[in-house]
Amino acid sequence: MTSSPAKKTAPKKTAKKAPAAAEALVVKSDEEAWTPGELDELLGELNEQREHSAAVVAEMEAELDGLMRDSGDGAGLDQADVGATSFERDHELSVLNSERDKLAQIDRALGRIADGSYGQCESCGQPIGKLRLMAFPRATLCMPCKQREERR
Repeated sequence: MTSSPAKKTAPKKTAKKAPAAAEALVVKSDEEAWTPGELDELLGELNEQREHSAAVVAEMEAELDGLMRDSGDGAGLDQADVGATSFERDHELSVLNSERDKLAQIDRALGRIADGSYGQCESCGQPIGKLRLMAFPRATLCMPCKQREERR
């Protein structure tokens, strides 16, 4: 019996165009411009997170493929076994989708750094703030817009 190969999601390569100059990235009026060192540190962190998430996604897709292949039709299993298997599969799908979302956010942040729009709120257009971006590099909204979104 030949088994079908696990569906692999190859890590998406972001465009290798040069990132915008650190000084060109948006900052709040009371903040200093990004330094090349800060930008390198930020890029390093994002790339490290991306590698980790891509590895997690690949591993989870292989596990999920195994769960789906071995799920059978439930013959010979009692309801508790079927329920546990279903719960495990649903949990794996939820975690996998969360990791895929994180990967997409990282790719978006890297793309915004490359095109020079990193640091600008996608909702209101105001600067997000260096401190927020250093704490959460995937942020796309300034604090007021994020708080407004969370209240909805």
